[in-house]
Amino acid sequence: MPEQKNHSITKRAAAFLQPAAPLLPVDTEDSQLTLALKKYLKTKDIHQIWEAYRFGDAAHAGQTRKSGEPYITHPVSVALILAGLHLDTPTIIAALLHDVVEDTGITKQEVSDKFGSQVAELVDGLSKLDKIEFQSATEAQAENFRKMLLAMSQDVRVILVKLADRLHNMQTLGVMKPEKRRRIARETLEIYAPIANRLGLNEIYQELQDLSFKNFYPMRYSVLSKAILAARGNRKEVVGKILDAVKQRLAEMNVEADVSGREKHLYSIYKKMTGKTITFSQIYDIYGFRVIVKDLPACYTALGVLHGLYKPIPGKFKDYIAIPKANGYQSLHTTLFGPFGTPIEIQIRSQEMHNIAEAGVAAHWLYKTTDAHFTALQQQTHQWLQRLLEIQSESADSLEFLEHLKVDLFPDEVYVFTPKGKILSLPKGATAVDFAYAVHTDIGNRCVAVKINQELAPLRSELRNGDHVEIITAAHAHPNSAWLNYVVTGKARAHIRHFLKSMKSSESAHLGERLLNKALLALHADPATIDASSWQKLLRDYGAKNKQEIYTDIGLGKRLNVMVAHQLIALGEESGEQRHAKRPNKPLDVITIRGTEGMAVQFAPCCRPIPGDPILGYINKDKGLVIHTHDCPAIGKFRLDPEKWLDVEWEPETKRLFKVDLKLAVANKPGMLATIASAIADVNSNIDHISMEETDNGTYTNVLFTVQVQDRIHLADLMRRLRKIQDVVRINRTKGTGAEQRVQ
Repeated sequence: MPEQKNHSITKRAAAFLQPAAPLLPVDTEDSQLTLALKKYLKTKDIHQIWEAYRFGDAAHAGQTRKSGEPYITHPVSVALILAGLHLDTPTIIAALLHDVVEDTGITKQEVSDKFGSQVAELVDGLSKLDKIEFQSATEAQAENFRKMLLAMSQDVRVILVKLADRLHNMQTLGVMKPEKRRRIARETLEIYAPIANRLGLNEIYQELQDLSFKNFYPMRYSVLSKAILAARGNRKEVVGKILDAVKQRLAEMNVEADVSGREKHLYSIYKKMTGKTITFSQIYDIYGFRVIVKDLPACYTALGVLHGLYKPIPGKFKDYIAIPKANGYQSLHTTLFGPFGTPIEIQIRSQEMHNIAEAGVAAHWLYKTTDAHFTALQQQTHQWLQRLLEIQSESADSLEFLEHLKVDLFPDEVYVFTPKGKILSLPKGATAVDFAYAVHTDIGNRCVAVKINQELAPLRSELRNGDHVEIITAAHAHPNSAWLNYVVTGKARAHIRHFLKSMKSSESAHLGERLLNKALLALHADPATIDASSWQKLLRDYGAKNKQEIYTDIGLGKRLNVMVAHQLIALGEESGEQRHAKRPNKPLDVITIRGTEGMAVQFAPCCRPIPGDPILGYINKDKGLVIHTHDCPAIGKFRLDPEKWLDVEWEPETKRLFKVDLKLAVANKPGMLATIASAIADVNSNIDHISMEETDNGTYTNVLFTVQVQDRIHLADLMRRLRKIQDVVRINRTKGTGAEQRVQ
């Protein structure tokens, strides 16, 4: 049986359309689109839309869809979806023209001249990036999303048209090859459906999910559809009884309500089956009930009445009225023990809440109102879009942005309180660090500790519903790379990555400048005398924007300081300028290590060098300068590559503590660990890590310490103190083995 073509769009649109109404032509009194528009637009607006239809029809003349239909059926169908949401005239016109700039010879300027700049900007925002070459389809897709969301941040109607466009494409996906159907279905499920949900477009969200499910898992969809059809007949009587009982009890208690039964969507049933690993026969709540009352107080009255009719199931009540979802959704959700022990899911909401639940952010156009709920929803949407703008500006590339976006669209939420009692919604699994960034970027960057429900807790603590969270900050604190292991929000992840990259770049630039200056001096050239023209020529040769970029590359090991120095001197000589400096007494190509360079200088974990150790520096691409001890076993085989090695030395007075590994063989006696720890504390050293391993005879235990010391003298004091402990039979400093013994 051939697949039926579906031009009816959403249930909302279909509700008021005559079945016999034709789709084309649009510019008649009885077309589907005209009948839909007559419900809320003036005649002059409808005539303007007719004009846009005729313009688009002429532009797409001769073009067909894969199904063989005239191409214009697609933009008309998209416009029909949006008419079902009662969107304004510019949006409907943009829907009719959304492909003309991309697929025909029509320019943005022509659209602007004929239909105004507002329509032209919407159409431009919807145009795909088909003229840019990308390395992969994934990258192209990611960049497409980035552009779409940037356009959306300027005008949310862009995404409304885009979602309607995607919905109609999903409804007519049957003509595509199976492989392409699966790819488009997956993309819809991962990105477009969550966006529709985030904007509160409930019907579009659910239909996108079901259509994606149908095309991604066609066999599972078919089996589940048949099972629901069979169950529908079996459960019809039970559903009817419950419906009558609910209506009767509400009427007896003088609660005016519109009560309806609703069947759960296929995809939500499928998710429940896979999430809880249960069979279809174990799912009793494929039917839910919706109670719509006149106002907010009536919601709670109706809840009390229904809890008196059927017993509520403990832990299955959610109050989304007091604490709305991020997309503005408000309802009371309760699950009751119905007749025959059947669980019944009931949603209770007011008419206003119902309008927002169905239309979401589009309610602004659908219901002309000044109600504070709508204002709040618009503000929430705006704030979310601004967060996306922040994330995209700090994401290195489109793929990273897409990763952050997917995280931000995570559906499950927890609700927590700020110290001032404000409610914040965060994704499930969010930590204190996510909370800090949600409050403000500066709070996130400077957080050092957290109080959850008045008690100190680790920053990685997962937040739960109802937690009171207070972030403690410090002026000089900064993000830790370890945070990336547990943060879940796109905003937190993007800001942490951006800060670390900026910090690493800054530190590497400082180190790179020092390395270049040392190399110039070693070649008898004074860095201060390198003129601007030599630098300009160098920047041009390297394709770099400024000196800072060159310094950063040197600090990160991407360019050799000696080579850059030679080139600068050569460029100066070309200009006829040779300026030399006297060589100082000590070798000038020796780099002094302060120990405070941050991420630009790494201390190799294989040998853990400390001040006083003879050291070498190894230029490692992306990591910068890595410091090893002279006798480090990891460097032996690399000594033949002298270009990558630099002579380095410690600054006389370093200002930090360094880690060093010690191995102690101690008698297996009670209290030994405490004695050793006390001795370490006595010489002002810290224990960073400790582990133990028993020897074969069990008389002695090997204790492995990672301690923090200032330098070799400090280490020697510590080892002397430990040797004085009677039951310590052996002590030595250890170097890494195995996997650690490689050049870092």
